[in-house]
Amino acid sequence: MRHFFNRWSVFFAIVVIGIFLIFFYGALRANIFSGRYDILGIAPLAPEATSTSLSALTTINTAAYNAKLLAIANIPTHMITVTVTSTIPGTTTLAIEKTTRTVPVASLWPVKTVYPNAGALLPFNRIVAYYGNFYSTQMGVLGQYPPEQMLQMLQAAAAEWTAADPTTPVIPALDYIAVTAQGSPGADGKYRLRMPASQIEKAISLASQVNGLVFLDVQVGLSNVQTEVPLLAPYLKLPNVELSLDPEFSMKNGARPDTEIGTMDASDINFAADYLANIVNENDLPPKILVVHRFTQDMVTNYKNITPLPQVEIVMNMDGWGSPAKKISTYEKVIAAEPVQFTGFKLFYKNDLLPPSTGMLTPQQILQLSPQPSYIQYQ
Repeated sequence: MRHFFNRWSVFFAIVVIGIFLIFFYGALRANIFSGRYDILGIAPLAPEATSTSLSALTTINTAAYNAKLLAIANIPTHMITVTVTSTIPGTTTLAIEKTTRTVPVASLWPVKTVYPNAGALLPFNRIVAYYGNFYSTQMGVLGQYPPEQMLQMLQAAAAEWTAADPTTPVIPALDYIAVTAQGSPGADGKYRLRMPASQIEKAISLASQVNGLVFLDVQVGLSNVQTEVPLLAPYLKLPNVELSLDPEFSMKNGARPDTEIGTMDASDINFAADYLANIVNENDLPPKILVVHRFTQDMVTNYKNITPLPQVEIVMNMDGWGSPAKKISTYEKVIAAEPVQFTGFKLFYKNDLLPPSTGMLTPQQILQLSPQPSYIQYQ
């Protein structure tokens, strides 16, 4: 009888411990992805930026989302004159009354797409990213300055945007070129070079120092999105790692990169979005962000077929350089005129100052655009 009692005591103790461990793991996992614990040193973001409830909640606060979309649409207005004609009672005399009203102009924004899942960063936040590759001083600020100085510059740029628009919290980010187009074919003839894990991990580590995001930027050369993006899966599974695609260096006609402007189709972008969506679902993550760089119509074909998903927010980023007037014109003709979901705007510390340009656009000037960009990138 005593042995029987001991055996059952051990059994019940094991059951109780097992239930406790299951509960503890569930609570820990929920707390990690709700922003209550740091992952890779990432501190909790603004209230709407945290992935507060991913399994229990599938959509965000739609009223707040709609209101913020309308705000960043920044729809311009104009004055119209309204004429009202009526007959004075008891007479045949006409009364003519003219009034003026302020009304919004016709606009494609805010664009109506799918609502993102809970934890979506956009449109509640603005992302300010530094771009480049650690191996190159010519590809952007990430490789031009020592890491500590670069991060200080990034934080200063983020502070400028916070001051310019205090209603929209700013999240700093590194846009790291993880697959770079090359002038030489390489061993497999694909004219692209994949960065080693140590360099990608360096970008993730640096971003964690400023509580920021990492965008892994892909220039496919003569390869393709379908081959290159899945190779980044181990990093894209992290909650603070996003994806960027650069059609400029997608050479579908077999030309060498940088000899002409490349192109991507909506099917390429949708593949990347679907792949990210699967990662989000399989790893219980908040929505990912997919940035697509663009400065000509031909760089992205069949834009109307690009499909934002609840798990993936898509940003079309104006990537051209030049004078302020030229950049604004490109934004209006290529990005704002062909709406997908969110927009971005790229600034070049060097190329935007080349003659005949007289200066780089300021945050205050960019915020006059319709729609206001949610993603700002500096090269």
